Amino acid sequence: MTEDFWQRLLALHYVYPKPLNRLNRLMIDDPELEKLYRRKPFEIAALMEISLAQANQLKTAYAEALTIPFKDLYEKHKITPISFHHPNYPVSLLDLIDPPAILYAKGRIELLLSPEKIAVIGSRNASHYSQKAINAILPPLVEQQCLIVSGLAKGADAMAHATAIELGGQTIAVTGSGFLHPYPKENAGLHSIIEEKYLSITEYPPYMQPKRWNFPMRNRIISGLSQGILVTEAKAKSGTLSTVEHALDHGKDIFAVPGDIFSALSEGPHKLILEGAKPVWKGSQILEEYRLLRAEK
Repeated sequence: MTEDFWQRLLALHYVYPKPLNRLNRLMIDDPELEKLYRRKPFEIAALMEISLAQANQLKTAYAEALTIPFKDLYEKHKITPISFHHPNYPVSLLDLIDPPAILYAKGRIELLLSPEKIAVIGSRNASHYSQKAINAILPPLVEQQCLIVSGLAKGADAMAHATAIELGGQTIAVTGSGFLHPYPKENAGLHSIIEEKYLSITEYPPYMQPKRWNFPMRNRIISGLSQGILVTEAKAKSGTLSTVEHALDHGKDIFAVPGDIFSALSEGPHKLILEGAKPVWKGSQILEEYRLLRAEK
């Protein structure tokens, strides 16, 4: 990737932070984005399926963004942008319908290449039962070098990251906002540790604030990075299950922790088990599943 193309791609993503399938519309006949600043607004509108007003706004903002020294700016904030061309960009994300065009990373980007990753997710209002389940299931996974992926939300996500760290394992946090707007504030300390010693990634440029619709998008990256998804507690209708839907779309393994039949937070895992997810209460059960899969291959 040339320096000029890198600057153009960063400028485009800065003003139009959309997935690769959207940005590719501008690169089908212009893979280096050399024509973008010369394209007519009506042509941009037609290619991107946006209004003429939006196309005019995009072209103007892009021209201004081209003057921003992104390389120096991101280095200053210890942010590493990882495009779909980067050797550390996870190939599994390209299986998504809408892969992230750029991942903004803080920390050890080599963790993206870890071969075995398990996502651990659950309710933001997870009870102590989630922590007990995580304490029981994660040790064998960490011992076998499985990296733990989660979304750094309150509740089960934070429990999974913190427990992986306490066990001496590795973890990746996938967040739903830019690095200048860490979210949620309750996890600021944990986020700082992950950025410094592990890895935090987001597909959103640093200025992007956490918006409600960012999190379902974030969930597809959690799924795309991972071989399997472990659900601790979740209501029958929850954001947690949107991650599972992404995982099912891409043939990922789903594991669910059975829970108290009188708890609303058990309804999600029980529904998944009814639909074919593997019930687990020990990490060895997840490891055994992968041993069987390897043997079949």
